[in-house]
Amino acid sequence: MTRRMNLAALAVCLVMLLSAKAETIAVAGGKIDVQFAQTPPEALRPLVDRWITTSAQSVAGYYGQFPVESVNLRISTQSGPSVSHGETFGWPAPRISISVGTAATAEDFLSDWVLTHEMLHLAFPSLDDSHRWLEEGIATYVEPVARTRAGILTPEQMWGDLVDGAPQGQPEADDRGLDNTHTWGRTYWGGALFCLRADVEIRRRTQNRFGLEHALRAIRAAGGTVQHDWSVDRVIRVGDSATGVPVLRELYDQMGHQPVTVDLSALWQQLGVVRHGRITTFDARAPLAAIRQAITAPSSPE
Repeated sequence: MTRRMNLAALAVCLVMLLSAKAETIAVAGGKIDVQFAQTPPEALRPLVDRWITTSAQSVAGYYGQFPVESVNLRISTQSGPSVSHGETFGWPAPRISISVGTAATAEDFLSDWVLTHEMLHLAFPSLDDSHRWLEEGIATYVEPVARTRAGILTPEQMWGDLVDGAPQGQPEADDRGLDNTHTWGRTYWGGALFCLRADVEIRRRTQNRFGLEHALRAIRAAGGTVQHDWSVDRVIRVGDSATGVPVLRELYDQMGHQPVTVDLSALWQQLGVVRHGRITTFDARAPLAAIRQAITAPSSPE
């Protein structure tokens, strides 16, 4: 999740930055300055370095390069194996804070999605609070796509998880659209549904020449990173201009201020995603099978 920082929090942040020694990890297009709040167990350090590098490479692969020139990654440790409490800040400079379990194994880090999610926030501007669903929806949708393109997840895993998670984003009683309904499900999964629909529709209208990543790359290239405040109209204008089709505008006008229930069964059928219990398979004869395949195929450099 992204957070705006007040002056008191800024003062604490500056004290921490001045008191900690950073290690730098380079990634295509940027660098990550890593600082530990507490000295980690010796065996944990190489696992953390590999986890950071893998997460950053997934994000850089999706965007064509790492979204910001430099980010400070502040890691605190806790007991247990989990990764949790990720937050991303854009002011006064890009910063991510995250907590890591001291008992985490290589498998725990490989299955983690939190750091990739937080790094994706770096690539998108800060919007008004009513549009937080778009910030979180992009990170929720793009994270498994980016990790699948990087070979961390299989397409079967990614689409299976999407089939399981997407219903949480559907509107319920008294829903007033994504801009006006700020539940957890609508913020994260409702935003992800918007992004999925956008990705599919952009590809359908452009015969798979463009996808959501081209809109998001253009937004980042125009200066739309976490360090900057944008309006949602500017986001839509830049994104639609990059793909040449007004998909973001149309979907926002549909979903922003009124509840829209997505026919997920029909969408999975068109994409050729077949779910049998916990097993996911694909129908290569489905009308949008080529779009499904393109979504998880490694993208070309920017």
